[in-house]
Amino acid sequence: MKIKILVVDDELSMREFLSILLEREGYDVSVAGSAEDALHLMESALFDLVLSDVNMPGLSGIDLLARIKEKSPETAVLMLTAFSAAEQAVEAMKLGAYDYVCKPFKNEEIKQLVKNALEKQGLRRENILLKKDAGERDSFCGIIGKSRKIRELFDMIQKVAPSQSSVLILGESGTGKELAARSMHTCSPRKSKPFVAVNCGAIPENLIESELFGHKKGSFTGAVNDRPGLFEQAEGGTLFLDEIGELPLLMQTKLLRVLQEREFKRVGDVQTRKADVRIISASNRNLEGQVKEGSFREDLYYRLNVVQLVMPPLRERIEDIPLLIEYFCRKFQTVGQPASATITPGALKMLMNHPFPGNIRELENCIERSLIIDQTVISESGLPKQLLVSKLPCLTDECDIPEGGMQLEPLLDELEKKYLLKALEKTSGAKKKAGELLGMSFRSFRYRLAKFGLDCGEE
Repeated sequence: MKIKILVVDDELSMREFLSILLEREGYDVSVAGSAEDALHLMESALFDLVLSDVNMPGLSGIDLLARIKEKSPETAVLMLTAFSAAEQAVEAMKLGAYDYVCKPFKNEEIKQLVKNALEKQGLRRENILLKKDAGERDSFCGIIGKSRKIRELFDMIQKVAPSQSSVLILGESGTGKELAARSMHTCSPRKSKPFVAVNCGAIPENLIESELFGHKKGSFTGAVNDRPGLFEQAEGGTLFLDEIGELPLLMQTKLLRVLQEREFKRVGDVQTRKADVRIISASNRNLEGQVKEGSFREDLYYRLNVVQLVMPPLRERIEDIPLLIEYFCRKFQTVGQPASATITPGALKMLMNHPFPGNIRELENCIERSLIIDQTVISESGLPKQLLVSKLPCLTDECDIPEGGMQLEPLLDELEKKYLLKALEKTSGAKKKAGELLGMSFRSFRYRLAKFGLDCGEE
């Protein structure tokens, strides 16, 4: 269906001019000579955009704007006036006008404003539908869950997605940082452009610059052709820099310059290229700690950390585990299998009680392994052995809460800290072995140590 636009102006020449201009752009245009006529038309038709003069006999354009936002808040409104009055502009924007333009205006200016207003309004409607869909299906852009922390994450993604600001996603390995980045891209005005992801820790240090910015033929041994880098591949879209904490200091300096100047050069090239790319970065490291110790540039940290998202670990959203199990059962369902696998109560209890140091990725592996053993039932015998010994030996079902209440988080933090230190003591400070004692990876163990300011080296 064509986009419907209503032009409201008491001058016949302006109505005719805008009608012809916008119809040539492919829009379905209606006109009204007064605010009263416009309201009458809006009773029988829904318009995507209204272009209204501010100063008209009878109801003014400001009055019309207020009525539109009351009766049809999904309709975008662009205000037109021959008087450049700051008070009117402020009032119109407060009432929800998309923008305010003064007559006379250039044709290209009004066409671009209309296009921008419609894009923003379409994105807003799409996000409303996505949010409604998430509420009904316990998912949002591929992120599964209904816990409070995941709902808060859904809301934050929708608020942040339409902006151009850099976003830093923090969280342990396996919590879904790339999925969150993709969700922001999907909900953004850049969604029709590329989403390009790169793991900064997986690229050899001598190749990172070429990988990000590209290179000129002959610029180094092996550069047999001109090659565009990831910034060019993501042009107009989103570049996701995963494990940004792994980036060497020299490359941090060069990345900072690109973020500041919005331009770069290929390796060995003299031509400067523009970088129309939104940067989303992620890390499972304590970047603030790295800044303090000098291994991560403070100015780059603040450039990347305009908006921060924290991915909750699976142990903090255990109510989502049954939904995730159901999703993974469908994902790994064998072709031709009539129905999704079931899970025994004992197996579900084991999974709900497990701390999952590997987070969602670990849960996914557990389900895949179990379904390889038995395609129809997830049972205790089909789950990995570490789940059988994952219960904390010193905890019992008995607990007490003081009359005046208590702060649970500090208590849990203290308990976690004691186990970390005990594991280090048992392994004479060997972090990899200490992590294995607690059923977690080396990286996850280091992340937890850093949380308490205990990390002091690689091993």
